[in-house]
Amino acid sequence: MRQALIAVVVGCLLIPPAWAGSLSGVTLPDEVTVSGKKLQLNGMGLRQKLWIEVYVAGLYLEQKTSDAGQAVDSSQTKRVVMHFLTDKATKKKMDSAWREGFEANSPSQFPSLKARVDTFVSYFGDMKEGDVIELTMEAGKGTAVVLNGQEKGTIEGDDFSAALLRVWLGATPPAEDLKAGMLGG
Repeated sequence: MRQALIAVVVGCLLIPPAWAGSLSGVTLPDEVTVSGKKLQLNGMGLRQKLWIEVYVAGLYLEQKTSDAGQAVDSSQTKRVVMHFLTDKATKKKMDSAWREGFEANSPSQFPSLKARVDTFVSYFGDMKEGDVIELTMEAGKGTAVVLNGQEKGTIEGDDFSAALLRVWLGATPPAEDLKAGMLGG
């Protein structure tokens, strides 16, 4: 009987938790609730620049998918959570990366998005190790931006929400492995 109990305890310790995703020391819950809707962790990806691990991004969706177009274009509620792993993500670098991501992945829409992109990037300063950004996209409500638990504002427009998600899931993401990870690959 005692050996069976020990075997069960050891077995439980060896099984990874089913309630969370983990990557580069960042653990995200398997599920979050937004406006009464349960979102599932679709996937996690690591953004590296040269040898520096910049951030881990997790994508939450109501309905999991590995199809980038479906994730971007669906009217479901979505959330991207970014956990920063370095102090080297300066405001200047991040502003440039955001703008490049929007322009490269939504070139025809960028002129109509530019003022909202400018507002969006104004919400952030130098990112430090341990900083967390939550970007929650709800159809008809816009994109709510939270930095380290503090609400920064909401950017209006489903077109902005789609363009923001294309920064990671579009044709020219910051890194293909980041995109693949967020899509569950």
